[in-house]
Amino acid sequence: MKSKLSKFILPTLVIAASFTACKKDDDQVTVPPPVVNSVEIMNSLQLLVTDSVTGNAVDTVIFLDPDGDGSMAPSVWDTLRLQPSKTYLVNILLLNTLANPVDTVSNEVLAEAHEHQFFFNFTGAGITHTYLDSDTNTPPLPVGLQNKFRTGAAATGTTQVILKHQPGIKDGNITTGDTDIDVTFQTIIQ
Repeated sequence: MKSKLSKFILPTLVIAASFTACKKDDDQVTVPPPVVNSVEIMNSLQLLVTDSVTGNAVDTVIFLDPDGDGSMAPSVWDTLRLQPSKTYLVNILLLNTLANPVDTVSNEVLAEAHEHQFFFNFTGAGITHTYLDSDTNTPPLPVGLQNKFRTGAAATGTTQVILKHQPGIKDGNITTGDTDIDVTFQTIIQ
């Protein structure tokens, strides 16, 4: 025969054990959520154009949207003017002029070159393009912060500059990833 005490102690121990098992462990280490790259804010794209033979600066072609994705129209949207049958070095400078101080977003693109690539579309203006930089992927893929443009005969048209963000999926294809910036400059070769 069981005593009254054992009838009381056994259920009490079971209940106490279940409370102890459900108790939250305050010493437990919590793992922070993964860090997600913030979207780069860029409201200015500049083409720094240099004569490949002389090394002299030819022009700085600027696109500036003072409020970024806001409702204001771009305040500066230059025309790319080149001479026929010449080779130019064209470097890209991306800025966030909304930041104080101004943030050089090109540095972030360079640091994350394995996930970024510029693409160029030329319409009407006879320009051929060569990438002069590449990332650390295997095999290396172009980045497009440093480029060579070779002009043909006198013409007018457009030069579209698109920066794609392709984290973990960079494959050199313009249809892959998200578009960070897309600017089309009127282009005159004369």
